[in-house]
Amino acid sequence: MSLFKLTSLNLNGIRSATSKGLEDWLLQSKPDCICVQELKAQGADIKDRFEVLAGLKGHFHFAEKKGYSGVAVYSREEPSDVIVGYGSAEFDLEGRYLETRFDRAGRKLSVISAYFPSGSSGEERQAAKIRFLAEFCPYMLALKNEREFVLCGDINIAHQEIDLTNFKGNKKNSGFLPEERAWMTQLLALENAGGGMVDVYRKLHPSTTGDAYTWWSNRGQAYAKNVGWRLDYHLATPSFAQGAHTAHIYKTEKFSDHAPLTIDYDFEV
Repeated sequence: MSLFKLTSLNLNGIRSATSKGLEDWLLQSKPDCICVQELKAQGADIKDRFEVLAGLKGHFHFAEKKGYSGVAVYSREEPSDVIVGYGSAEFDLEGRYLETRFDRAGRKLSVISAYFPSGSSGEERQAAKIRFLAEFCPYMLALKNEREFVLCGDINIAHQEIDLTNFKGNKKNSGFLPEERAWMTQLLALENAGGGMVDVYRKLHPSTTGDAYTWWSNRGQAYAKNVGWRLDYHLATPSFAQGAHTAHIYKTEKFSDHAPLTIDYDFEV
């Protein structure tokens, strides 16, 4: 069994992240695959510039709205199929789901980049976020019955109190609301019944606090003071998650307001 190195990163704009050295880092870190979110770009912006990053070929799901959302998967190996969107009449227009399939000799495996909505801008977007969660959970569980997969992305939920610095002051804020955390608990608790998902980072580091953060506000020197949140995840089917053995959050350089989360798996793509 060979090593499969998988990275997830919210770019906060692909043009911005690459201007800060992302490609050089990818050349050094050599992931087999990187799932990215918040491209903030359209097809015309990608063409002839970002179709390939550090030797990894990209596949994309763009939002209809310019400069908004968008996800991609860059991979060293060519996928056997690419699924753009998950069939949502509302959210596929926002460019939130890209699935690359690597099916080989009877084995079915998907690597997914997903960008969950944020509700921090107000009640309307929070309501949209709750609608997304309600329709996406059964979709994930149905997919799990068909194939092995790992979903990488900005989930915009800090699940536990150890997943953010100021949990007491954020209990009424989007990203740490009781109903959001309950959604995550339900998704993961089903694992014990053979039907749920695995939070792979927490499988490897069940009690890590400050070193687990992947996002920091741009206000009040949050990054310098490590006042952060863990918003970026690898959510995997149980058998795929069993192959995970090393997780790393890269903070030496700052490409975005998020940090890259890389997990090594014993798995041959």
